[in-house]
Formats: sequence, C-alpha cells, structure tokens
Amino acid sequence: MKKYLLAVQLDESAQPPSEEELQEQMDLTSKVTAEMQAAGSWVFVGGLLPSPATTVVHPGGGATTMTDGPFAETKEQLGGFWVIECDDLDQALAWADKCALACGAPIEVRPFQDAQWR
Repeated sequence: MKKYLLAVQLDESAQPPSEEELQEQMDLTSKVTAEMQAAGSWVFVGGLLPSPATTVVHPGGGATTMTDGPFAETKEQLGGFWVIECDDLDQALAWADKCALACGAPIEVRPFQDAQWR
C-alpha cells in the first residue's frame, strides 16, 4: 500500500461560498471521508486556515528568518487535504475524483516518498 496526499487547491481571489454552499461542501466531503474510512483507505484529513495565517521559516547561513504569508505568490493556495492509503495511483485518482466533486475544487494527487510512519 502507498500513501497519497490529496491536496485541495483553493482560489483565494474568488468570491467565498455562501454559508449554505459551505455547509453543503462540508456535508459532501464528510460523506467522502466516511466512505474512505469504511474502505480502509483513510489515514488523515484536515482543513487549513486561509493563507494570511501562514508563517514561513526560511533557512540561511546557519540561522532562520520568519515571514508572514505564503512563500509563493499565487492565486491558488492549499486549502485542506486528505492523506490516504491505496494499492496504486488509479485508486488514489478515483478518490480524488470524489473529493473534487464533493468540495468543488481541484485536487492535486501526490504520492509520498517511501517513509516510515508511526
């Protein structure tokens, strides 16, 4: 089994969803998460605060500096993610398809490097 990151890409410059639309997205994504759990694919899920809440720690010359906001200036930001465990990329893409439809946002699928997990 391989682990994959399903990253939700949000356009922070777009008009935010209404409370009703947001609740519908939350309901749909909760159903997909429950389906992942039932299938044994779910590892972790998390939503993130908007990018202005970001602090970036920069290394350099044996010390670090910290700056507010995202490192890259881009329209799309990471809004949330799932970590899943699948047999292969095709299975991860099938979950990403369900996630994209549920949250109405693009999903980046990225396999983890082989690593030890707790």
